[in-house]
Amino acid sequence: MTIDEIIEKALAEDIGDGDHTSLSAIAASASGKARLLVKEAGILSGMTIAQKVFNAVDPKIVFHSLLKDGDNIQPGDIAFTVEGPSISILMAERLVLNFMQRMSGIATNTARYVKALEGLKTRVLDTRKTTPLLRELEKQAVIDGGGHNHRFGLYDMILIKDNHVDFAGGISRAIIRANEYLKQTGRNLKIEIEVRNFDELKQVIETGNVNRIMLDNFTPVDLAKAVTIIDGRFETEASGGITLDTIRSFAESGVDFISVGALTHHIKSLDLSLKAF
Repeated sequence: MTIDEIIEKALAEDIGDGDHTSLSAIAASASGKARLLVKEAGILSGMTIAQKVFNAVDPKIVFHSLLKDGDNIQPGDIAFTVEGPSISILMAERLVLNFMQRMSGIATNTARYVKALEGLKTRVLDTRKTTPLLRELEKQAVIDGGGHNHRFGLYDMILIKDNHVDFAGGISRAIIRANEYLKQTGRNLKIEIEVRNFDELKQVIETGNVNRIMLDNFTPVDLAKAVTIIDGRFETEASGGITLDTIRSFAESGVDFISVGALTHHIKSLDLSLKAF
């Protein structure tokens, strides 16, 4: 589903057969101005989506950006102004805020993790733990917060996890079958495999033919040992229960990536408000 389709369906969900409050209280000919007021410090995200929502509701609405996605924002900042038919502005208001508050919350949360890794080579990745149908927006918010995207879905990377290994009958068999599948289908996808212990890591190294090894639920000490064993032959990724308080201790192992599901779930939306002026 495209962003335009998401906006169309979201507006239909909210407006139904009309915004009867605005239609009953405001003259159809009335025009007005509004501005997006920042009420909480954080990282801004969702400006492009906001403009698309206003344009979808009424092309006569004029959108003027004052800030951009990825900007540090403080209470009192004005992100944008809009001018046009008053009823149309009000019809777009809630959807704009719903998108921007959540996206800015994700960007703000991501920025905290990025800051915790300052000075280290490790990059923080998001996961597929996103709101259904809003993955593209939420992953864009991660980028706005300074993070990096992992795969977008099941279609753009092969990620062999513990259940795949168990169902396939072992690590070597899973890797061999994955490579055969790519050759047979003519697809050019990277292969990543998850390991749970040093025995599985040894099997992966012996088998080869993968791009990245995910070290799942390793302690910082064991992670450093595993990174040393891998010695740059494969990309490395740490995952599993890593928090904002502990991420730096994991990153100091020299691991290339750390994936954090919390970047996009259990998010507190940032406080933003659309005010007439």
